[in-house]
Amino acid sequence: MSQSRKTPLPLVVLISGSGSNLQAIIDACAAGRINAEIKAVISNRAEAYGLERARRAGIPARVVEHTRYSDRQAFDQALAEQIDRYAPGLVVLAGFMRILTDEFVNHYRGRMLNIHPSLLPNFQGLKTHQRALDAGCTEHGVSVHFVTPELDGGPVVCRAVVKIQPGDDAETLAQRVLEQEHRIYPEAIGWFAAGRLQLVGDQAILDGEPVAQMDKTLT
Repeated sequence: MSQSRKTPLPLVVLISGSGSNLQAIIDACAAGRINAEIKAVISNRAEAYGLERARRAGIPARVVEHTRYSDRQAFDQALAEQIDRYAPGLVVLAGFMRILTDEFVNHYRGRMLNIHPSLLPNFQGLKTHQRALDAGCTEHGVSVHFVTPELDGGPVVCRAVVKIQPGDDAETLAQRVLEQEHRIYPEAIGWFAAGRLQLVGDQAILDGEPVAQMDKTLT
C-alpha cells in the first residue's frame, strides 16, 4: 500500500555528461511536481556540464573520477561512500555511463532508478537509436526501470513510445526520444517520492499492482 510522504524525498543524481535529464528533474522539484529534494549531483567526469547545472541550482556538485581507481570495485566503493553521505531515499541514474558492480547495485536495491533510450527489453546497451533503425522498427522510445545487476534488465516502471518517421537518422530519433525522457523520468521519480512505486521481489509495483500487468506505456 502506498504511503504519501510529508517531507521531501532526498535524492542523489549520478551523471556523466550534459545533464539534460538532471535539469528536467531539478525543474520538476522546483515546480513542486516531485516531492523530493536533490541533495547532491555526482559525476564520474569532472568536465560534465551537468555539474554546472547543479551549481546554478544551489545543489552540491561532486566528482568521483573513475580513472583514479584501479578497478570497478574500488571506484564503486568510493562512489557509494560519497552517495551515502547524503542518505538518499532514491539514487537516480541520469546519463551515468558506468557499468556498476553487483555489490553496488544490491546496496541500493529498490531505491535506484535508471532511464534507458529504448523500449526495454529491446536494445539493451549502447547505440540504441541506430540499432532500432537498422532493425527496421516502426517504434522506438524510452524506459524507466529499477536497477538490478543485469545491465538494463531491471523491472520496467514505465515507457514512452516514439514513432520512427521516414527519413529519421540516429540523431533526429535521439532528439525526439530525449524529449520523452524529460517527460517520463520526473513522473516516475514522483511516483516513488509519493510512495506509489516500489520494488517488491523482482516486480515493480505501482499503486499496489504489478506494472508488468498494467499498460504503463505512456503516449
